[in-house]
Amino acid sequence: MQHDPRRDAATGPQGEASARVRLSVVTPAYREAQNLPELYERLCSVLDGLGVDWEWIIVDDHSPDGTFAVIHDTAERDDRVRGIRLARNSGSHIALSCGLIAAQGECAVALAADLQDPPEAVPQLLDEWRAGAHVVWAARAQREGETIVTKGLARVYYWLMRNLVGLDSMPAMGADFMLLDRRVLDALREFSESNVSLLALITWMGFHQTSITYIKQARRHGESGWTLRKKLKLLVDSVTAFSYTPIRFMSYLGFSVALIGFVYATSVIINAVVGHPIAGWTSLIIIVLILGGIQMLMMGVLGEYLWRALDETRRRPRYIVEETTVRKNPSGARQ
Repeated sequence: MQHDPRRDAATGPQGEASARVRLSVVTPAYREAQNLPELYERLCSVLDGLGVDWEWIIVDDHSPDGTFAVIHDTAERDDRVRGIRLARNSGSHIALSCGLIAAQGECAVALAADLQDPPEAVPQLLDEWRAGAHVVWAARAQREGETIVTKGLARVYYWLMRNLVGLDSMPAMGADFMLLDRRVLDALREFSESNVSLLALITWMGFHQTSITYIKQARRHGESGWTLRKKLKLLVDSVTAFSYTPIRFMSYLGFSVALIGFVYATSVIINAVVGHPIAGWTSLIIIVLILGGIQMLMMGVLGEYLWRALDETRRRPRYIVEETTVRKNPSGARQ
């Protein structure tokens, strides 16, 4: 029977707390130099009162500003803070994967650096973890400071993931703030896919998953690097990584178009036989354009799948570490 640290952390031989949980907090950061100091203060305020041993791993996704300098200064003052800087901008999901792989805790919390996800919700995540959950999602009950377009696109994305892709256990309003058990962290190490939604992958993996709700707050400093282009890439990655529905739809569409073409050809032949042939080239040009557009669309869908298959066969590393902060051992020497 596998040892479960949650039981030790909950009760000792006399029913009292006997062991301190080791908690990792993982934060991907891109141009977050203004937000990190405040997030550090809030994390200390919350976690120091929980009776846990914690570490904070910040992965700088090759920010062009002073983000890594802030991380380095914080790590100099607190050896619970670890910084990793990637050699190129690889995206928030890759940066988060890097941090989760480096996490040493018995559980890990994925927390954004933009202060939109409150660290004050971490105790609730830990309570659900202690109750036996392996994945605890912090689902958004409300999103402050977001435009109607952003909220609408988010709803469409999560509807597609739940109904088209089949990940019906994914929170309907979305979640990227979560806690993962050590078993889930170890399982994630087995995956090396480059073009995939990490959150969709965690949902697909299974385990015992539950959720809490919170209000996603408005960004205080800076601008989000989550552009429309990145959102569209995430949508395509999510669908192609977990569903063959687009390819199946292409088959259905091809059969339907062929059937319509057969019916139209029959109509042309009948009209020619009875002496009323269809005149003009307009209808023919329209049909050619429609069929050409459908064919190019199909080739584009196949190309997306083919490119991702090619990208995976190259076996390039998902990320390259440019620099890490130097940690101190208890004696004060560098290591």
